Amino acid sequence: MQTITIIKPDDFHLHLRDGIALSTVANHTAAQFSRAIIMPNLNPPVVNTEMALAYKKRILQCVDGKYNFEPLMTLYLTDNTSVSTIKTGAESNIIKALKYYPSGATTNSDQGVTDIKMTYMALNAMMEDGLPLLVHGEVTGDDVDVFDREAVFIDQVLIPLVKDFPELKIVFEHITTRAAVDFVMESSDKIAATITPQHILLNRNDLFKGGLQPHHYCLPILKAEDDRQAVSEAATSGNPKFFLGTDSAPHTRTMKETSCGCAGIYSALNALEIYVEAFDSVGKLDKLEAFASHYGADYYDLPRNMEQMTLIRNEQDIPDVFPLGDDEIVPFRAGGTCSWQLKK
Repeated sequence: MQTITIIKPDDFHLHLRDGIALSTVANHTAAQFSRAIIMPNLNPPVVNTEMALAYKKRILQCVDGKYNFEPLMTLYLTDNTSVSTIKTGAESNIIKALKYYPSGATTNSDQGVTDIKMTYMALNAMMEDGLPLLVHGEVTGDDVDVFDREAVFIDQVLIPLVKDFPELKIVFEHITTRAAVDFVMESSDKIAATITPQHILLNRNDLFKGGLQPHHYCLPILKAEDDRQAVSEAATSGNPKFFLGTDSAPHTRTMKETSCGCAGIYSALNALEIYVEAFDSVGKLDKLEAFASHYGADYYDLPRNMEQMTLIRNEQDIPDVFPLGDDEIVPFRAGGTCSWQLKK
């Protein structure tokens, strides 16, 4: 197959940041995706509908008019998120979900949840109003090995949470382990998961090939090859519980290549093309459209997009860097190639 035409997809997990970063990266996503679930972990975080509306306006101001792109806004769940905040968000029709970061789990998560039980009133309101909970699925205690934190989260947080709120829609974000795949597959249809390109393609050896690779450092961290295979198989399985979410996260080169580098991989520059290549590499191109364009929209009760887009089998170079203000960003697979290209 030399070309593939699919319904224009959605990205159900995206970081756009704000300010100059937002203005630099917004159109990379808008060129490939019709909609995106926007992460709320700004500084300060987006904790109410008013802040979400203001952020959505800033995003749309940065999107080129030639793109038909809709940001889907979320709120940042805290220990103090009130029932009235949930109700206002649900009634606004603007808020599509709330994001649960365990405090200290990743970038700008310091104001995240310290104890999930402190959010139970908010979660009950979300369940009543049909708002999904998007979970960063890791525990944060120093006593738990970094490679085990997703599996421990399932046992300590997610299983009790599903038991206490059986009708709450939960998206297990950026899953990285066979344990996570098994949990999602064995759960009710209220439970779904997003899958990133890096967790389909890379394992933890890729963090250290030729020396420490800071641009392969993300959270949750890359796992063993058996886990990567399980995640890849889930993404390409045709199971509607699994859908596209890049977790693309822009950080400057200076903030990545430092003594305490930031976690995050910037894939938005070529995200869709890399997914196509990944599916093609395992002979599953026939499963791509549903993963990218159907399942996420269906889960969020959104209409499927109508616009189509075509990709062609044509090797293209991925740049080493691109500018961000006085600094630069190193994109995913920088300096390499991709065997598919979006038809202009």
